[in-house]
Amino acid sequence: QVQLVESGGGLVQAGGSLRLSCVASGRTFSRNAMGWFRQAPGKEREFVGCITWSGDSTSYADSVKGRFTISRDNAKNTVYLQMNSLKPEDTAVYYCAADLRIYSSGSHYPIDYSYWGQGTQVTVSS
Repeated sequence: QVQLVESGGGLVQAGGSLRLSCVASGRTFSRNAMGWFRQAPGKEREFVGCITWSGDSTSYADSVKGRFTISRDNAKNTVYLQMNSLKPEDTAVYYCAADLRIYSSGSHYPIDYSYWGQGTQVTVSS
């Protein structure tokens, strides 16, 4: 059974940092781009960032550019989201997702991702 499991969420004050992890099991995603999305209450799921299969390129939403960094360790089948300078508007459930297109550069659109984790809550207090 293929699973993506996120962890590392929690409550943090504005200006603080969190590091989310997404561990894949059941298969390897070493040839697949991975993405991070988030969804706040009453809002649609939105793109946060993505990373190519090799980790040599990343793309970010304008709202997080310069504050968030995505990395991956294919040997551990794990993707990370380092979040710095957090703001109250970053509060959301954060999801990781796998793009099954081999060697894809990733996508900003949820429809392009086939596997999703269950999400981890990030709450930023002001």
